[in-house]
Amino acid sequence: MKQLCVIGDPVLHSKSPLIQNTMIRALGLDYEYLCQPVKREELPAWLERVRAEGWAGFNATMPHKEALVPLMDELDEDAKLYGAVNTVCNIDGKLYGYNTDGGGFARALAGAGIPIQGTKFVLLGAGGAAKAVILKLVQQGARQVVICNRTVEKAAALAAHAPDIMSTTGFSVEELAKAAAGCDVLINCTNLGMAGSPEFESPAFLDALPAGAPVCDLIYHPLETALLKRAKELGHPAMNGLPLLIHQAILALEHFTNTKIDAAAMLPLVEAALAQSL
Repeated sequence: MKQLCVIGDPVLHSKSPLIQNTMIRALGLDYEYLCQPVKREELPAWLERVRAEGWAGFNATMPHKEALVPLMDELDEDAKLYGAVNTVCNIDGKLYGYNTDGGGFARALAGAGIPIQGTKFVLLGAGGAAKAVILKLVQQGARQVVICNRTVEKAAALAAHAPDIMSTTGFSVEELAKAAAGCDVLINCTNLGMAGSPEFESPAFLDALPAGAPVCDLIYHPLETALLKRAKELGHPAMNGLPLLIHQAILALEHFTNTKIDAAAMLPLVEAALAQSL
């Protein structure tokens, strides 16, 4: 049986083992997916263990995504672009680093019937998750991306990747409302509204959204954030972070096993498994 796992610190809360083992069983694959706490300073030793013990690969969460980049033998284009690795495959002792976050989000949007090409997006936040989403949107032909962030310098660094498409603004209710008024899709990439985190100062900026504009939230715990609840009350289609979580995991398993997975068939199985744990 081939070994897979997720590493991080902390990591025992991760849903990756549940998601991956659900898919592995459904596909009848000879793999086992575990959870492996690895501290920041233990990362080089962990990679040696992966090679020595012949692990098939692993996923990585904080604090390892950026630290893995220079330690890989090869990187895919998304990992290079985002400067972060979340999936590592071990092939004959050679470590290949991938990033499935952007691709997973693109698949999630497609599944919800939300086009990327020619669309005007407003993104809330400029952290690691936002970076993967934003650069994938630009890569796939978004017409415009406005990044709203408290630290404008951080947003500006992201916008510099494609200044003809991307612009930045602040995070006051007035600035958010102005940005929302001119967008086709609004995406929250901050932790505001996550269980145990603060809420938005006010969701009033949603009132400025054009009728029918979808609202996406990368948070999946809770499944319906206050932001999504308000968006639904205003008649907007709403998507939580579960489709991204599942699609990026499907992409990772495709890399691990070098097989194409039927995402449409896999989604309801994984959603049902997650629903019992959230």
